[in-house]
Amino acid sequence: MTHTDVNQADVNQADVKQADAKQADANETAAKTSGRRALIVVDVQRDFCEGGSLAVAGGRAVASRISELLAGQHGYSRVVATRDHHIDPGGHFSDNPDFVDSWPRHCVVGTPGAEFTEELTFDDFDAIFDKGEYTAAYSGFEGAEGDGTGLRQWLAGAGVTAVEICGIATDHCVRATALDAVKAGLDTTVLVDLTAAVNPSSISETLDELAAAGVSFRGRLPG
Repeated sequence: MTHTDVNQADVNQADVKQADAKQADANETAAKTSGRRALIVVDVQRDFCEGGSLAVAGGRAVASRISELLAGQHGYSRVVATRDHHIDPGGHFSDNPDFVDSWPRHCVVGTPGAEFTEELTFDDFDAIFDKGEYTAAYSGFEGAEGDGTGLRQWLAGAGVTAVEICGIATDHCVRATALDAVKAGLDTTVLVDLTAAVNPSSISETLDELAAAGVSFRGRLPG
């Protein structure tokens, strides 16, 4: 082997080592990124699905699609859920609701309507945040675990920097949760095809508001 051949072999070996090092760095970065991404499943409860006291059309189908997403290797490091958990939320309940600020009784603690709908077969949540015992509480960030830990604090403790949001309803609790996620400094994406809206005809206004706040989207509203 000539001197030139030896030098070329050294160069080739150095190139391989450099490529290996770059790949290792890329793998580490990918691992760190995926390890900080959480899915927030918002209010997929019986009362918000067909047959419930405040049913949203398509709620059961959304629950099924969320279950399909979480049945495989979904890639989220954390999966959490929120629930309406009302006891006496004041004017949030009304016998003559305007469906803007007041609503029929729903998701009352201790009733079947407060439970997750049967189509949400995934039950391995890392945490569940209940909200609205004595207030309206649209945003999941108003909820807390049984020990009082709020969603923002919990996500920060888990090192989460990005969230994806799905559930019910696109134009109410999903919207409010996404806006608060951005305020919390999280990279926020709404999985629109895994949501159901109270008013699908005006969903473009909701999406425009969210986009202006810095929320990203994937998918389209079903239907």
